[in-house]
Amino acid sequence: MEARDPELKKELAATLQARGELGAEYETALIDSFLEKVEQRLDTTLDRRVRRQLAEQQMTTARGGRPAGPGSFGERNGLGIVSLVLAVPLSAIGVANAGIEGLVVAWLGIVGVNAFQVARTRRLFHRRGEPAISDG
Repeated sequence: MEARDPELKKELAATLQARGELGAEYETALIDSFLEKVEQRLDTTLDRRVRRQLAEQQMTTARGGRPAGPGSFGERNGLGIVSLVLAVPLSAIGVANAGIEGLVVAWLGIVGVNAFQVARTRRLFHRRGEPAISDG
């Protein structure tokens, strides 16, 4: 967990400590509680970013410019960033519940969702006749 969010880091430490004190029978409830806090934080962050992006698009449109399309930074990288943030708790849940198989399933899901998004973005560019996003 990055030091950028010390509050979530503290929450994770408290969850792990509670898990050690309460035992495995409370593991699911503790994980659910922590994931709910992560989800709330993500919702707040994403909501703020969406509002900012909409305001930027309105300003661009008002000035007579062309709003950012599917090639904008948020569209290209937002899902990847969120996937990486969620990879940690998803991996932990997968390992805790199903061992290495759970970890593999979690990562296959993460990779699958991102692969779908890349294919979708490339299709949108192709339809609009814009140059494809470079891979490098």
